[in-house]
Amino acid sequence: MHSKLVARRLVMDLPKGQSAFLWGPRKSGKSTFLKEKFPLSVCFNLLETDLFFRLNKSPHLLREEIEALPPDQLSRPIIIDEVQKIPELLEEVHLLIEKRKISFILCGSSARKLRKVHANLLGGRAWRFHMYPFTSVELGKIDLLDVFNRGLIPSHYQSGQYRKSLKAYVNDYLNEEIRAEGLVRNLSAFGKFIDSLRFCNGELINYSNIARDCAVDSKTVKEYFQILVDTLLGDYVWPYVTSPARDSITSTPKFYLFDVGVANYIKNVKVDELKGADAGHAFEHFILMELWAYRGYSDLEFEIAYWRNKAGDEIDFVLNRGKISIECKISSRIEKNDLKNLVKFANIAHPDRLILVCNERRNRITEIDGHKIEILNWENFLKLLWSGRIL
Repeated sequence: MHSKLVARRLVMDLPKGQSAFLWGPRKSGKSTFLKEKFPLSVCFNLLETDLFFRLNKSPHLLREEIEALPPDQLSRPIIIDEVQKIPELLEEVHLLIEKRKISFILCGSSARKLRKVHANLLGGRAWRFHMYPFTSVELGKIDLLDVFNRGLIPSHYQSGQYRKSLKAYVNDYLNEEIRAEGLVRNLSAFGKFIDSLRFCNGELINYSNIARDCAVDSKTVKEYFQILVDTLLGDYVWPYVTSPARDSITSTPKFYLFDVGVANYIKNVKVDELKGADAGHAFEHFILMELWAYRGYSDLEFEIAYWRNKAGDEIDFVLNRGKISIECKISSRIEKNDLKNLVKFANIAHPDRLILVCNERRNRITEIDGHKIEILNWENFLKLLWSGRIL
């Protein structure tokens, strides 16, 4: 697959003097985006070892070097890439914002270290933006098998050697970077925890089982999951509780990694056809990635939950406090039985829209027990989503 320039969906228009944080998983395209968006801005990239060691030893040098810049460069945002590596720099940034009215773009893949050392997060002086992996609206025509196997991290999706790229990402980043940041003490247990994600990605989390496999306690496992959330490598989907709750699952979250390709690599899964359990799980994960990105890029705050009752009936995604329910089926032929969980949920929660996203070629609407269900081809669903016609 040949590399091509992809216009990103993120809109980052900053008024003069406005600073911003840009967060996102490593290799999601933040640095490339900033180079294209702010080509004339001065950039301090803390991945450069000589710069890192110099500023880490003497953070005040950042302020002194910036104050020595000519006026035309000071009129543009100053970019600091991988800012979480030296939290103390934020004190200098704060001083320059207040004293010199200089604007900054602070780019990073984790705010965990900043919060852990109670770093200065600028007290609301900086807007917050998030970069996601590639999305369908950015890529245009996509092949689901490519998405499932490569994932949507830009360099992986466009690589001719994507398996090697995924291997390096999992082995080097998930292990080496976590160790470098000093986020865990027991690296062996954390490595086993990463391996355990092959069984629990997209599933209800059983902390006790994972703790037993990793030879740690459940509290430590919860902390490991939180590390992944804080380093933007995944997130929870919490259960939607109907009112009254009745027989719904009410407290156990699911966890999804930020990228379907990374998840399938960890699971040692290669999806060769658009059918079967592995393809179904990957399809659900991909739709969630699109929902996450749409919510973030559109600056919306709708809730993404799941619904499951104690009998095991489940709805993949419940949006906006129960107003929209979405079931994902990779099948190219939807039968009445595929719709039963949507009907059960509708009888309890009475959502505004019932949607089944699938691989059928044409959209259609069917009615069961007085409930209208939209059966949407996945490409059409995503077009509706990104045009604002779902939410």
